[in-house]
Amino acid sequence: MRCAIGSDDRGPLTDALLDELERRAIEVVRFGALGADGSEEWASIGRAVGAEVAQGRAGLGIVCCWTGTGISIAANKVRGVRAALCADAATADGARRWNDANVLALSLRATSPAVGREILAAFLAGTPSDDPADRRSIAAVE
Repeated sequence: MRCAIGSDDRGPLTDALLDELERRAIEVVRFGALGADGSEEWASIGRAVGAEVAQGRAGLGIVCCWTGTGISIAANKVRGVRAALCADAATADGARRWNDANVLALSLRATSPAVGREILAAFLAGTPSDDPADRRSIAAVE
């Protein structure tokens, strides 16, 4: 699997996420403060990660900014992206199961590295439900 990850700042949470992805042998493409230039702002990073996922170059994406809200909105502006801002593992699992989320959004301010690892594990383990009623509203949007 390939995962696109981007953040407008690098810190303990982003380092924990990168370590966990590496530990799981997941190929990573980096954007923003996690990439080579590190100069992009959150809206551009959210769109870039979203494009990687929407165009099939990455199976899943992860985006982080101070609150997680702005970058999730930016990612969701890319057609085909379903970014979910998650504060716990149960929400991440539900986002994958019931909403077929393909981009995980996290708050740099409110998410500890330990909780971030738990959320990431649940997001990676989650699979979309086979029950069409669970995703009926998503089909109506597309």
